[in-house]
Amino acid sequence: MDLTGTVGLVTGSGSWGGAGRAIAVRLAQRGARGVVINYSRNSEAAQDVADEVEKYGAEALIIRADVSRDSEVTAMIRQSIQVFGQLDVLVNNAAWTARVRFNDLQGLTEDIWDRTLGVNLKGTFFCIRAAEPYLSQSRVGVVINTSSIAGLRAVGSSSVAYAASKAGLMNMTQTLARGLAPKIRVNAVAPGFIDGQWMKSEDTGLGTRYDTTLEKIAQKIPLKRVARPQDVADAAFALIDAEFVTGQTLVVDGGYTMRD
Repeated sequence: MDLTGTVGLVTGSGSWGGAGRAIAVRLAQRGARGVVINYSRNSEAAQDVADEVEKYGAEALIIRADVSRDSEVTAMIRQSIQVFGQLDVLVNNAAWTARVRFNDLQGLTEDIWDRTLGVNLKGTFFCIRAAEPYLSQSRVGVVINTSSIAGLRAVGSSSVAYAASKAGLMNMTQTLARGLAPKIRVNAVAPGFIDGQWMKSEDTGLGTRYDTTLEKIAQKIPLKRVARPQDVADAAFALIDAEFVTGQTLVVDGGYTMRD
């Protein structure tokens, strides 16, 4: 797939490290003329991503928006079109979670449910709905959703709500792939544990156990390491390039979900 001259939007890409950042930079490397970097919290990290994107000749547009809010998503897409006049690739990478053990039913509050589904599931739908008129006019017209192996099996330690949101996202990928064909292709990637800045943050609750946890998980993976952000970007662009593939979820876990 020739991405020269295209414009891509990657939600949740304004971070110090992670799949969103890797995908945004890869778009620039592949010849995109414009990359929209969406963030909700850290403007300094978003600017750092923009600087890296522009090293490869693309114009970066930073937009702060909470994807769980339909009005903010609509405004983000409108601003993107005002600046670039087109939208060819949409990557729904923004996600939110709170760590609640699977057996802690009382700990999984209504607020956590609402925020998790709002960002991970509704936010993806809002972005696709707002982008659809422009993606349908593109020669590329492709959507990539970032799911998780937590949506396939009861693995990880995030929350029941997170796992359910990612399972729902894989189903949404299929239903929208059918609904938006043939003008727009919709696929998803489902990473396992990713070695990145977000996993080292306080949000995950790993703290000083991060390196030990990383090693323990790596030993359970047939390829003997966890995913890197670049691995997720590789998978996303494999789906972007595969012009006869839609409605599919590509697992990026080094074989972890094949284990007993």
